[in-house]
Amino acid sequence: MTDAITLLSTRRSIPIPMLAEPAPEGAELDEILTIAARVPDHGKLAPWRFILYRREAAARIGEALADLVARREAADATETRLRVERGRFTRAPLVVGVISRAGEHVKIPVWEQVLSGAAAAMNLVNAAHAKGYAANWVTEWVAYDEQAKAILSIAPEEKVIGFIHIGTPQEPPSDRPRPALADIVSEARGPGEAG
Repeated sequence: MTDAITLLSTRRSIPIPMLAEPAPEGAELDEILTIAARVPDHGKLAPWRFILYRREAAARIGEALADLVARREAADATETRLRVERGRFTRAPLVVGVISRAGEHVKIPVWEQVLSGAAAAMNLVNAAHAKGYAANWVTEWVAYDEQAKAILSIAPEEKVIGFIHIGTPQEPPSDRPRPALADIVSEARGPGEAG
């Protein structure tokens, strides 16, 4: 097993079309989702949930999204656009929707609940990587459209943290430039201290 520092420093997003079968299933997927849920969660609210999109259900969702686009765009809906929508949730063998259920609470700010959900999404990505899979975290237009959310079994009061596409990488990961620490790290100064 890869040590934690190596694991975290080697995680990369793989382009969605490069995520192929197999994807995690059964006990392995349960373990990944269990790890995803091990995040800071002030108040033990579990203010997020996971939806699995795969196989025939993902294909039916794609057809429904294509129908939605065709109705809205009528003559402007090209066959290419409709093909993209049909395949939106079948581009990878597994898509996990990470859904925020954050809401007003007497003690726990909504923002903390949202951050807990984002942490769950990142844990999911890292757990998939630890198991030898690759992932890509996206939202896309369907995350912000109420009719699309209904097709995806997401309630109006819920928000999409991300759709995590998971599969076996078909190409080696490539890196991208990361911010220099000098650009993102500063020392706190006490009140009245010169900067």
